[in-house]
Amino acid sequence: MKVRKIVLTPGWRRVVVPIVWVVATLAMSDGARAGFQTPTPNLGRFDPSPIEVAERMLQLADVIRDDVVYDLGSGDGRIVILAARRYGARGVGVEIDPKLVWFSRQEAKRHQVEHLVSFRHADALTAAVSAATVVTVFLTPEANLLLRPKLQRELRPGARVVSHEHHMGDWPPQRVERVMAKNRTFHTLYLWRIGS
Repeated sequence: MKVRKIVLTPGWRRVVVPIVWVVATLAMSDGARAGFQTPTPNLGRFDPSPIEVAERMLQLADVIRDDVVYDLGSGDGRIVILAARRYGARGVGVEIDPKLVWFSRQEAKRHQVEHLVSFRHADALTAAVSAATVVTVFLTPEANLLLRPKLQRELRPGARVVSHEHHMGDWPPQRVERVMAKNRTFHTLYLWRIGS
C-alpha cells in the first residue's frame, strides 16, 4: 500500500477554514441558528425545548416587560435569555448542573442581557420562586407533581405557570396547546394561572 504525503501550502488556511465554517453552520441546530451556541458535550446531557417551543411558552404566558420569568431546570438558559431579548423581561434560571449555569451566564453576556437575567446553581424543587410572575418548566412528570404544591403555595395570584410536555396531576390547566417544532415533532404545552 502506498502512503501519500500531504503537503500544505502557505495558503491552506484560506481554503480549509471557510469550508469548515460552512460545514459547521449547516450542521447547527435551530437553536444555534437563532443565536444560541450549540453546547459542547462536556456540558452534560440535557433536553432543551426547541427554540420555537420556548418562544411559544413565553407567548402562552403573555410575558411582558414587567414580568419576572423563572425557568426551573433552565439548561442552557435559552428561555430566560429569550424573555429578556424579546420582551425586556427580567429572568432567573435555576439549574442543578454547574456547567450549564456557567454556560448560561456566558450566553447572557454574549446576548448582552446579563443585566436582566441571572442563573442560580440550585435544585428546582427547593429554589424559592415567590418573586416570579411567570414560571416555565420542562422537567419530568414526577418532578412536576412534586413542584405543584410549592408553586401553588409560593406564587402570587395571577402568576402564570407553563409546562412543556407534562401536566400537574389533577390541577386543571387553563389552556393546553400542541406545538409543532421545525423538526416536525409535536410538543404539548400546559398553562395555569395561580388563583384562577
